[in-house]
Amino acid sequence: MLSTAAMAAGLSWASGIRLYMALFVAGLFGHFGWITLPHTLDVLQSPWILGLTGVLTLVEFLADKIPGLDSIWDAIQTFIRIPAGAVLSAAAMGHMDPAVTTAAALVGGTFAASAHATKAGSRAMINTSPEPLSNWAASFSEDVTVLGALWAAFYHPWVLFGFLLVFFTVAIWLLPKLWRSLRWVFQRLST
Repeated sequence: MLSTAAMAAGLSWASGIRLYMALFVAGLFGHFGWITLPHTLDVLQSPWILGLTGVLTLVEFLADKIPGLDSIWDAIQTFIRIPAGAVLSAAAMGHMDPAVTTAAALVGGTFAASAHATKAGSRAMINTSPEPLSNWAASFSEDVTVLGALWAAFYHPWVLFGFLLVFFTVAIWLLPKLWRSLRWVFQRLST
């Protein structure tokens, strides 16, 4: 149950930042037998789905490195990442009691939404800087963090839960500051 909960939490959180990378890595690891995916996620191992998520991972990787385009990409992905996080979390629970999968969907959607809001808000602030280096550094650090979180979700559940505790503590502290800063930026742009 612990490893199932970690997979649900890790996939949903990662989907809030890099949905296609999370899908591709889970499918690839399952395909090579490095992890055992629940039957409800077996489709991720399909060569067709691996090909599609691989291409989408590359598109997302490149779009996220271009200042301005990354914020547009994040805005569009708001309507994809959060529901996908809920679905992935519920699917990771497999064929459990409907109350458990419903709870997993609610928690997974919340994990994806908080990860996405933190990422999109911080990247919007970074994009106010005219130089691209900070944008690239943030993007690469997100890539590494998602890969690390997925590794922890698959192999070291307690590490993932510790990471999520730290992440949510920082996010609760950071999000109000980000939104105040964004509001200030938009007020300055509108005048």
